[in-house]
Amino acid sequence: MYKSYFLRYNPFKIYFEEDGFVNMTESLRGMGTHLVENAELLAGQIVEIVLTNMRLNISDTEFSQAAHMYTVLFKHLGETFLIESSQEEVPGVLLEWSKENAVRQITSSGKISEIIIRYTPTRAVLINMVTEISIDLNLSLRENAHVIKRLNQFLDVSLNETISYYEELTEQYKFNAEKEIAELSAPIVPIKEGIAVIPLVGTFTPARIAHLKDNVVPKIAEMNIRNLIVDYSGVESLSFEFGQSLYELAMVLQLLDVNVIATGLSPKLSSKYYK
Repeated sequence: MYKSYFLRYNPFKIYFEEDGFVNMTESLRGMGTHLVENAELLAGQIVEIVLTNMRLNISDTEFSQAAHMYTVLFKHLGETFLIESSQEEVPGVLLEWSKENAVRQITSSGKISEIIIRYTPTRAVLINMVTEISIDLNLSLRENAHVIKRLNQFLDVSLNETISYYEELTEQYKFNAEKEIAELSAPIVPIKEGIAVIPLVGTFTPARIAHLKDNVVPKIAEMNIRNLIVDYSGVESLSFEFGQSLYELAMVLQLLDVNVIATGLSPKLSSKYYK
């Protein structure tokens, strides 16, 4: 199936491991050369086979991105067989490639499960491909096992890095979103000189309460506000923590010589507030 891209070698096989380092045989170097020189062609094949097996349709742009990722994988997998390297070493470019995979997924609003689901069938196709190449290049079973072991190490590290970075980006996006919501939920609206209103909106989470303390209060001082109207009509609920924080904020504002006026409190919220 892949023979149109194979290179021919007359290998002299010597293979051993010492202190965790692999001493490459001529056969393994031949495998490395083949993967590097044919990385782009093999990558295109991988993408086509995986898409066919999983019955997926993707755009030309997505196909090019996937093919580029596997081109990088094949090149750096091949390069590990051209030098004596530690089995624990993983090229930094592979880690960057994995992070880029996570970035593409999260920026397109994709789920991490979509990546995980594709890994198993992709791994199977990759193993079948390198096994076919190993047979054509007359690698021994031991050498083929080493190639597959190295491939699996690359894939495992890549998947772990992708998931880890995806989760990191998700937390960052969540933090940024909460920050934006906090800013929108308690805007300072000047009415006239020395007077402003803060319309509180929604449910206040710890992050939004922290925003009030860390950003709103200093801004009030900068704007030289003397009378501040706090409008509660948009507040959905008032937790004990939120009420306590509002009380502390009111005390701080009084120390800044700011007169705080509460409005829009429903009877239910009023009872909680004064408790």
